[in-house]
Amino acid sequence: MKTYWVYMMRSANGHALYTGVTNNLDRRVREHKEGSGSAFTARYKCYMLVYYEDFGLIDQAIEREKFIKSLSRVEKERLIDAMNPERKDLFE
Repeated sequence: MKTYWVYMMRSANGHALYTGVTNNLDRRVREHKEGSGSAFTARYKCYMLVYYEDFGLIDQAIEREKFIKSLSRVEKERLIDAMNPERKDLFE
């Protein structure tokens, strides 16, 4: 069974958040950290993995990604707080 991930990357200063979906979280986070993940994460230096969820179906992951992207900043911060109150890089 394949796993799909919805995740959030955060800039070091905490001003920018990026939400994405992938079928390989390790590879995708490495791409972001190397500056090749997306133009947004490279521009705003979103190199810290602060949140993730896993799904068995791509449709579920895409639906969740869209939902998270529709949330306010405060609501996104609450999701992060529930999983990662210290805001540490979960990739390490």
